[in-house]
Amino acid sequence: MLAVYFDCPGGPENLYVKEVMKPYPGEGEVLVKVSASALNRADLLQRKGRYPPPKGASDILGLEAAGSVAGLGPGCKGRWKIGDSVMALLSGGGQAEYVTVPEGHLMPVPSGMTFIQAAAIPEAWLTAFQLLHFVGKIQKGERVLIHAGASGVGMAAIQLSRLAKAIPIVTAGTQEKLKATANAGAAAGFNYKNEDFSEKVLEFTQGSGVDIILDCVGGSYWEKNLNCLGTDGRWIVYGLLSGGEVHGDLLARLLSKRASIHTSLLRSRDKEASNSYHQPFTEDVLPYFSEGTSPRLQSAVDSIYPLHEIAEAHRSMEENRNIGKIVIEMP
Repeated sequence: MLAVYFDCPGGPENLYVKEVMKPYPGEGEVLVKVSASALNRADLLQRKGRYPPPKGASDILGLEAAGSVAGLGPGCKGRWKIGDSVMALLSGGGQAEYVTVPEGHLMPVPSGMTFIQAAAIPEAWLTAFQLLHFVGKIQKGERVLIHAGASGVGMAAIQLSRLAKAIPIVTAGTQEKLKATANAGAAAGFNYKNEDFSEKVLEFTQGSGVDIILDCVGGSYWEKNLNCLGTDGRWIVYGLLSGGEVHGDLLARLLSKRASIHTSLLRSRDKEASNSYHQPFTEDVLPYFSEGTSPRLQSAVDSIYPLHEIAEAHRSMEENRNIGKIVIEMP
């Protein structure tokens, strides 16, 4: 099969497509013929040598895939059959023509949805779902500040907050991105490049601040985050785009608001923990992607690249050009 590879860490130019052995499904695993995969920040970090795959995971890039069931390993419980349209969050291996997946991690592709649209769901939506419901314990009426609002996770978090009857507020770096987040359901959006988002959030919330912050930026945002975090608020860090160093009295500020800080990395969770949110997501969220539902959830696809243009797809994400997901289409 064909798969994305790089021989040594570095820039997008190090990426190439090569022929490798097709995997075989092990105990309780399903072989999926991949039609589309999506790009994630973790792929860029792995390519740079800064985010190695977990022990036992494929070293091929790609944390999500959509396609059809092509084979069943021993011990599968009969939930899936050959030809079923499925999608999955992976620990690696998605940017290849075939990938093996634990059967419990597979989700059905919603009716009326293409593989391209489906490939944009697993990582972004499961991440946002887990952050909001399992870590943040989101409640009706709460205010949620979502950084990188026009990213895949951001666009998912906006819609999931609305589904939970909460109020999503976002930051983004361009007016075009803020407009896209408003169309997705953001109640307010602020351009972090030319305005102080913490002041704007406090103004919007009439001084009370937000209940939850979804933060993939990290170090450089800590003061502003604490400025606009409300009493008993939950600050959830799931990425460190600006680094992890904090200079200042973070703990005293956190304590003064009785606030809590949480961290989460979806990729490093074991199979048992992962299964605990696949089922509720499949039952409670996936139906809203199907035609004729209200509210109707939408996966946000920014652009589509063929597999052999993987380097250009990486460049696009590195330059922060995308609104929503960059999808890789298999040959």
